[in-house]
Amino acid sequence: MKCVLIAGLCVFASGASVSAEVLSFDLGLGVQSTPGYFGDDDVESGATGSFALDRLVLGGLTIGGGDPNGFGFKGAFRAISERSADDHAELAGLTDVDAAVEVGAGLTFTALPDGVSTTLGNYVFAEVRYGVVGHESYVAEIGTDVIYKPSTEWEFRAGPRLFAGDDDYAATYFSDTRVGYEADGGLLSRGFQASAGYDFSDDWGVLGTVRYDQFTNDAADSPIVQNGSEDQVSMSLIVTRAISF
Repeated sequence: MKCVLIAGLCVFASGASVSAEVLSFDLGLGVQSTPGYFGDDDVESGATGSFALDRLVLGGLTIGGGDPNGFGFKGAFRAISERSADDHAELAGLTDVDAAVEVGAGLTFTALPDGVSTTLGNYVFAEVRYGVVGHESYVAEIGTDVIYKPSTEWEFRAGPRLFAGDDDYAATYFSDTRVGYEADGGLLSRGFQASAGYDFSDDWGVLGTVRYDQFTNDAADSPIVQNGSEDQVSMSLIVTRAISF
């Protein structure tokens, strides 16, 4: 069973009403290639998806729909598939790990180029997530992207990532009871993400993403990782559709 990483982004900002729409969002569906579990030296392919809330009107409250630039808030989501020795013989003797769902929120700073008068911009985020299903742990991630938009259709992003988890998270995924190894939390990985997006129209688009992560500290020292790989590469290709009501 592959490790499924699905990122859901919801940007919340106050803004004046710009249309009669009460709900608009981007929904994506595609394929991905990821390591089967944290530390796996093989990759597995499967389906993935994405969700981005653009605008929501609830009574007198408007979420989104304003100027996306400047400081803002975001929702955060990640799903991780189960880890089982039935799927990976090298994990025999380890306790299976149930599938997990993390939800949370974060802060952002955005300076978007328009692809006409400006072509360069940047995006910075910091988010905290909690495992509401599976592991009951806190994780945090920070990152920044340089944005290059050579036209109104194309957009390229690239930048570094840092990921940290608490002691419970580290113990769940990196402790090895077979040899008595106990992993502690802290900075667990550093990496880099790059993406390229193309809008076919106002409604349809495609987004390709590549992410590289290298485990650090107690995650890198884990026998699970030492017997596999501390270098993790994930790729996805998603077709997106803008939907509004």
